[in-house]
Amino acid sequence: MKFTEILNLFKQGKSHAHSHIKNLIEIAAADGNFDDVEYSLLKKIAKKHGISESKLKDIKNNPETVEFEIPEKAEEKFEQFYDLVHMMIVDKHIHQEEMKLCNLFGVKFGFDKNKMDELIKTIQANIENGNSADDTYNRIAWML
Repeated sequence: MKFTEILNLFKQGKSHAHSHIKNLIEIAAADGNFDDVEYSLLKKIAKKHGISESKLKDIKNNPETVEFEIPEKAEEKFEQFYDLVHMMIVDKHIHQEEMKLCNLFGVKFGFDKNKMDELIKTIQANIENGNSADDTYNRIAWML
């Protein structure tokens, strides 16, 4: 594999991560209140994806510079959706706008619109029980 191909794969991975961070910011801000617990979760997820705090702030302040991208792999779609549900529930207050946006992302990621409420509730229960995205995916893959 040529160096330029490797570099393009790296850039593509970063753009997916940037898109994911932008989506998380949209969920956190949907209720009009972006609080510390949401920002703390956002920093944790950004770090996991190799995004610095300065880049995180840049995405937050300039969301229009980040293009929406849908992950290609089913596991990545689920992991991102899991994070979105986690962001929605982390402050213990699920706002109607957050739920609408979460549903919209789920449909865009290709999850069954008719199973969305059940999927969100199941992910929420798994998060509250301390299960990781991987554990949750393995438990509910049959639903997807």
